[in-house]
Amino acid sequence: MTEADIEAVSAVRVRGWQTAYRGLMPQAYLDAMSVAADAERRRSWFGRRSPEVSDLVAERDGEVVGWACVGPARDPDIAPGAGELPAPKPTAGELLALYVAPGLIGTGIGRALMAAGTARARAHGFHTLYLWVVRGNTRAQRFYERAGFVPDGAEEAYEVGGSSVPELRYRRLLTPEP
Repeated sequence: MTEADIEAVSAVRVRGWQTAYRGLMPQAYLDAMSVAADAERRRSWFGRRSPEVSDLVAERDGEVVGWACVGPARDPDIAPGAGELPAPKPTAGELLALYVAPGLIGTGIGRALMAAGTARARAHGFHTLYLWVVRGNTRAQRFYERAGFVPDGAEEAYEVGGSSVPELRYRRLLTPEP
């Protein structure tokens, strides 16, 4: 992903949320999502992100049709020492995002992004890859399970538009643990 891709990535992400989370999050929140606002936040973050974070895009005929982001795991229970200075080199990664243009779901773009993201995670030295999925998003849960992820029992909720949205954590070993 380059800075020039940000607007297109934001469009894929916002349309992805509006499609995947219908019925799982407040509709008013989803309807109010803005590609421009998302792109503005993404631009400010893009230049400051860690070198261990990889943003990947899938293109079809020169148009961005998917986006994935992989980086170090953020959860304290799987990223020991993350608050220490200097922090130890992380061995757990996280699939922070994976979105495909809604009309192209099921065409292999998600699988290609997953393969590229997994390869990038291995290149960063991550031994395990984690992700969070909204409970009830059965299409995503099936996709991740087919990719070798399994629920690890962790669950937490976050607030979206005044409602609590529960997420389930999944994990996949990338290499034998040291």
